[in-house]
Amino acid sequence: MAVREDKKERIIECAVALFAENGYYKTTTGQVAKAAGVTQPYVFHFFANKEALFKAVIDRACARINEAFAGVEEGPERLKHAMGCVFTEIMQAHHSEILLAMQAHAIAEPEIREHVRGHYRQIHDTVTDKFEKAGVSQPDKEASRFVGIGFLIAISDVMDLPVLNGFYDSSEGKDTCGDVSTEGDDLSEVCV
Repeated sequence: MAVREDKKERIIECAVALFAENGYYKTTTGQVAKAAGVTQPYVFHFFANKEALFKAVIDRACARINEAFAGVEEGPERLKHAMGCVFTEIMQAHHSEILLAMQAHAIAEPEIREHVRGHYRQIHDTVTDKFEKAGVSQPDKEASRFVGIGFLIAISDVMDLPVLNGFYDSSEGKDTCGDVSTEGDDLSEVCV
């Protein structure tokens, strides 16, 4: 059973790399199978079609984000900063996967768009719940701002725009979470 799960994970990993490199439309399940060292029918054993495989990639990326945000334990004055650092760490460790999740809304297939929309709502709900439990003022509004800034950070990375993420100094290749001023702990001030 572990071998099957390992192969399934390998298929997803290869799909992430190929979708990131070629895009959804130009990537085939045959290419994914070849990269994973399995046959195309074996890919279909786990995933009914390319859309299902892409959804699995999105599921994993969004689960990483949700689990990471849910695991942050800070008071209201440090929560946004800590969650911003967690998002930066995820972006660094799972770059292609997270960027695919952030860009997936641009895919025309209605089923994929709805699937992604559901994950975005879930991430927003997780952040709202975290903010509410920590006593952050206007948790829904602040969660919307926080998630929106996260999208801007991801989009700036995709488009090679000037770095909007104040938590990571790419020129130095180091995490600056400990160095960023958190006065007022407004993520928009920290990131821009």
